[in-house]
Amino acid sequence: DGALEASAGGAEAAAAPASVVQPHSMSIPETLSYFGANPAAGLSAGEAAERIQKYGRNELGAPPKTSIWELIQAQFDDRLVQILLGVAVFSGVMSLMEHDAHAWLEPSVILLILVLNAFVGIWQELSAEDSLDALKKLQPSTCSVLRDGKLVDDAPASELVPGDVINLVVGDKVPADARVVELKTTTLSADEGSLTGESKTVAKTAETVEGQVPIQGKRNMVFSGTMITNGRAKAIVTSTGMTTEIGRIQKGVTEAKQDAEKTPLGQKLDEFGDQLSGIIGGICVAVWLISAPKFWAPVFGSPIRGALYYAKIAVALGVAAIPEGLPAVITLCLSLGTRRMAKRNVIVRKLPSVETLGCTSVICTDKTGTLTTNQMTAVSLIHLADNLDPKHMESALTEHPVPGVSYDPRGSVEGVDLAELTKQKGLLDLAACASLCNDARLVLRDDGGFDRVGEPTEAALKVLAEKLGAPGVEKPDSPEKACDNANAFWSSRYEKLATLEFNRDRKSMSVLVRPTDGGPNRLFVKGAPEMLLERCKYVRLPGGRTMLMTPEIKASITEKFQEMARRPLRCLATAVKEGVNMGKLGRWEGSESEADVPDMLKDPTKFANVESDLVFTGLIGIKDPARPEVADAIASCKKAGIRVIMITGDSKDTAVAISRDIGIFGQFEDITGKAFVGGDFFELSEEDQKATLKEGNIVFCRTEPRDKQRLVKMLNDLGEVAAMTGDGVNDAPALQQSAIGVAMGITGTEVAKEAADMVLADDNFATIVNAVEEGRCIYNNMQSFICFLISCNIGEIATIFIATLLGLPEPLTPLHLLWVNLVTDGPPATALGFNPPDPDAMSQKPRGRDSPIMTKWLLTRYCVTGTYVGLATVGAFLNWYVRHGVFVSELTHWGQCSTWEDFTVGAVPAAVAGAVAADPCAIFGAAARRHAQSCALATLVTMEMLKAASAISVDNSLLRVPTWKNPWLMLGIAVPSALHLGVSYLPSLGGIFGLTPLTKEDWASVLMFAAPVLIVEEILKAIGRRVKAKESEEGA
Repeated sequence: DGALEASAGGAEAAAAPASVVQPHSMSIPETLSYFGANPAAGLSAGEAAERIQKYGRNELGAPPKTSIWELIQAQFDDRLVQILLGVAVFSGVMSLMEHDAHAWLEPSVILLILVLNAFVGIWQELSAEDSLDALKKLQPSTCSVLRDGKLVDDAPASELVPGDVINLVVGDKVPADARVVELKTTTLSADEGSLTGESKTVAKTAETVEGQVPIQGKRNMVFSGTMITNGRAKAIVTSTGMTTEIGRIQKGVTEAKQDAEKTPLGQKLDEFGDQLSGIIGGICVAVWLISAPKFWAPVFGSPIRGALYYAKIAVALGVAAIPEGLPAVITLCLSLGTRRMAKRNVIVRKLPSVETLGCTSVICTDKTGTLTTNQMTAVSLIHLADNLDPKHMESALTEHPVPGVSYDPRGSVEGVDLAELTKQKGLLDLAACASLCNDARLVLRDDGGFDRVGEPTEAALKVLAEKLGAPGVEKPDSPEKACDNANAFWSSRYEKLATLEFNRDRKSMSVLVRPTDGGPNRLFVKGAPEMLLERCKYVRLPGGRTMLMTPEIKASITEKFQEMARRPLRCLATAVKEGVNMGKLGRWEGSESEADVPDMLKDPTKFANVESDLVFTGLIGIKDPARPEVADAIASCKKAGIRVIMITGDSKDTAVAISRDIGIFGQFEDITGKAFVGGDFFELSEEDQKATLKEGNIVFCRTEPRDKQRLVKMLNDLGEVAAMTGDGVNDAPALQQSAIGVAMGITGTEVAKEAADMVLADDNFATIVNAVEEGRCIYNNMQSFICFLISCNIGEIATIFIATLLGLPEPLTPLHLLWVNLVTDGPPATALGFNPPDPDAMSQKPRGRDSPIMTKWLLTRYCVTGTYVGLATVGAFLNWYVRHGVFVSELTHWGQCSTWEDFTVGAVPAAVAGAVAADPCAIFGAAARRHAQSCALATLVTMEMLKAASAISVDNSLLRVPTWKNPWLMLGIAVPSALHLGVSYLPSLGGIFGLTPLTKEDWASVLMFAAPVLIVEEILKAIGRRVKAKESEEGA
């Protein structure tokens, strides 16, 4: 502390936040002076209070939340909803003016739909408001700070200010961004995974770090919200509150929320609503104006009643044109899609993202844990050949591949025979070193998988020891015993007396052990090959023979580990020290009293001397291997026209090697302009950046946390639909801003999960690709039911429009149309969401953001079908009258019925016959017309059920993809058919809906007009297949 006091410069200097300086590049005296810090006494209470006034409390700001009223308003800021609201009000007014006893039913149903949709929308909005709250949970509530010369262990972290002196120990959450000024232990490490996304702990130092470096490179800084995993230190607070790294992330999350765009489906539905409002308004006004000459028809008694009658028909047309069930069906289909995705390890948090997956064009992915297993694994074992000839070094080393990609200890090392292991003293020394130079252990998880406790690299060595096996010990069948079989053997053979911890100077660690069966002590050592090799005087061959390390042998080993580094593998060398070279340590029996421990085992500066005169035993190559299924997933992406961008904090060599392993790059592909380190990409011109992002797969290494958000923004500007993965706090803004934010379920922080649209339960890249495939299937099914609903509405519009043009009585009432739209169309449309997936889903390019749900051809096709539906429905209505003696010419002039003389009809229901004899207009009154309308409605419902059966595939014939391929669709057709029969045949319901039971002749008429719609659909599908084939040929 004395050296620090001398350079403190006093606490009088004005502290300044680190946002305007770079504390990592300052020397310790410069840091103390700049921030007015006194490492011996800390700040006084008065100084701290002044600085709180100047810089604010050490808390994350809380942006204003959207009020409930604003959320409610937002739900009605939708053209389709506004049209429905207007129709409901107008319909209610019209019905009340007619003194209709059932006037409340139609507007009430529409309003109920709107209220339910608003409720769902508000609930989704509120559930997405938690990202910023989760950030605050990362900040500790108390800390250890030096104030007025006293150490306060439970000081409120919110009261920290720049210039405060804080103490950090193992297990502490760092309360603010701070510059390390003194290490109180040999080493200090922090887990910064929540900020950087990388799983490795970061070794900290008090030394100055020069220049501009990413967060990972600021080794003399600790950051708010991260965890101290090893050691103790003193640090000076440099940033608090919103100026910390975590504060900047919160700002990014807020900005990303403001920049968030609607999903492609949302944009298409908005466009559709705007177009629909114009079309509906135009058609309704046109129909009303066309009907104006009929306002004065004698049947109405006055022009006002005539105008009201045709206004009601215009409203019916509006009801017919609006797919009232569409919002509910879309929500239900997306919800069902989330259930299917959950079975594939994808947890969907925001429903619209399910559909957005279908048009994903770029997947931006982390490397560690997503493309790789995040389980360090020994994949290669190298030792000197038994027949080593110093004059012929070509075959001096033997390499054994080690199968496996995880912490699963079962298996073996290729080329190593367990039965012969007893004779392989050199290999036994290597195995003992891997097992004993180690504080990790393997454990069996509840789900049957294997995990580690301890450092990943040491766990990899434990797995290697198990795969090598132990002499005279059979490998167990039980997974529980497999975790500690060979390792238990080595622990029983040797007793640990002392551990010489790793440090950065010598880059090695070792354990002093005593054989349990007697004999002198031995020292097992592992470390970086380039450092350990310099301390090796001998080499040991597998059979046990020991030789001097010659320059030729050293050169051969050096060449080998350099070649391994290029693959790239993390390379460790193993060695042993024994016999006379052990000196006094060879006979030391260990002691629990520190006073009895030799100085050379207590002083880290002497560890290198202890680890000298070593016998080299072998090399071990370790890496975080690619997940086995990822290569196939990348190939699927390529086939599906989806590009992959890897974003990692690893080195370029490691990132490129993994990229070649899994197929992001070809084995011999030139990666010039495709792999970038640090900020190199952002130093390119804007044109070059955009040109690079438009084509091919790309790898970004040593990236800053904020680079993800910049990349997402650029990809959005280029019109790409990007899925972005993330697990750390730093990823939250990018996850929020991307079209699809994908958080990791196992390693992901709560902040990342709450900012994301979906969470991967298994952290696996292949699961993202599965989700994309599911998204495409959901989109295809959604297109099927949207087109089905719209085509049904086109048929209803055609019915009302044709009837109006012909001057016929209304064939269907608004209530009939509402019944069709909600009850008989809704269930089949929902069931279409269960259609079987298209086998070619992942062999087509992603659809663009601008691709319409209903293409020009589909619109033409459904207009043709709709026209037939309209003609058939009107035909069934006319047919009932014609069958009962009313001529078509009389129907088209029904408004003049009060002037007809000698008017007669055929056989009509008894209740109508008497009235018609007294008044010809009675045949067009409610009692008679309900029979004709019942036929018309039954014909319309039957046609729509047949169209639903055909909609199992947009283009494939029913002969190729029959309806029973989707059992839910069969049910979706059967239920509304049964409901309609109930409404028609139950007197109480028939009275409400104005329907009556049909006779056999009526049903024959219904089938005669309805059945041909299947033939029309099949013909149009055949034409559609030709159109699609032609478009594909032109595209190729």
